[in-house]
Amino acid sequence: MVTENPVADIVSAHIFLRAGSAYEKPEQAGISHLMATVMTKGTNRLSSLEIAEKVESAGARFGADSTPDYFLISLKTVSADFPEILELAGEVMRSPSFPESEVELERRVTIQGIRSQQEQPFAVAFAQMRHILYKDHPYAFSTLGIEATVSEMTATDLQEFHQTYFRPDNIIISIAGRITDSLAREIIEQVFGDWQAPAMPLPTLNLPAIPRRPVKAVSPQETQQSIVMLGYLSPPVHDPDYATMKLINTYLGNGLSSRLFVELREKQGLAYDVSAFYPTRLYLSSFVVYIGTAPDNTAIALAGLRSEIQRLVEQPLSEEEIETAKNKILGQYALGKQTNSQIAQVYGWYETIGVGIDFDQKFIGDTSAVTVQDVLAAANCYLREPYLSMVGPYDAVSNYLY
Repeated sequence: MVTENPVADIVSAHIFLRAGSAYEKPEQAGISHLMATVMTKGTNRLSSLEIAEKVESAGARFGADSTPDYFLISLKTVSADFPEILELAGEVMRSPSFPESEVELERRVTIQGIRSQQEQPFAVAFAQMRHILYKDHPYAFSTLGIEATVSEMTATDLQEFHQTYFRPDNIIISIAGRITDSLAREIIEQVFGDWQAPAMPLPTLNLPAIPRRPVKAVSPQETQQSIVMLGYLSPPVHDPDYATMKLINTYLGNGLSSRLFVELREKQGLAYDVSAFYPTRLYLSSFVVYIGTAPDNTAIALAGLRSEIQRLVEQPLSEEEIETAKNKILGQYALGKQTNSQIAQVYGWYETIGVGIDFDQKFIGDTSAVTVQDVLAAANCYLREPYLSMVGPYDAVSNYLY
């Protein structure tokens, strides 16, 4: 996909593969993240230093990343250097060497990151929330994986994962910038045209079902604040209620003017931090509201979160509240498509998760069409029974342990 944008002499390319953490076996949780950290550290022809020198000499950006639903190779450079940097990306994608020393280094760094998360109250609470929401589904894990699996990963494991998912029939290339469609296609053909797909078909994902059984997870920790989270299984990106739930998320917890911030922090002084999030997911997503509060205020803060969710279930929002939320979400959405990199990301992402680039305009139309009754119906459908995750000092959370 090519979006010609001649305003600046920059070309961005985002190369997507359906190979994120949702594609990992349970015993290899975190392998796609580790691959992203190691993949740019060497090929069969180039060392890590030589790759870095090629990127730096062109003043380019080049990297890899892994998310729950996809793996990403991204690059940005001036248009004159685009063929050379894309050729480098092609080499990295097709023949990474996964040097043992680099694998060992990045494995240690990843384990340190996992351990660091275990010391952060918010990260602990969110990890608990993922596990009680998703049970055995890959979404239950951090993209970093877990220490038990990461510590056992080898360069051979990375090679096998690479051979399974890095193939020409599993990539989507999204380009934006000062480049014509015909030139982009010519360069792509030069870099990837001789790449043949293996005879073996891509593995079929057999993901476990996600049961809807709200439970709680409470961890006493000697922390300076309590973290309280309410979570709800929510629709994936292709669901008709997706835009409505995005609007509810914006209204409830997006920014300093959001309902949670105004009511629980500004008016009641309960929150160090308070917000909501609803990530875009290919499979069932999660709608989570959370508050960080003084331990003595734990019970009051939990009651405040419950009250605000219950208000959405029982009381229709006003037309003014709906319009304000629409203006905010559509304004933020427009701001997220300003640069070539953002444009390449949005279009490639939509194609990768199966909704197609037309979803760009569909989302705007669906959001604009949300009504008061749509919000009330969605709240009643998805926000009835919460999962509870809580982290805080024992005296503050002990009443919720049993």
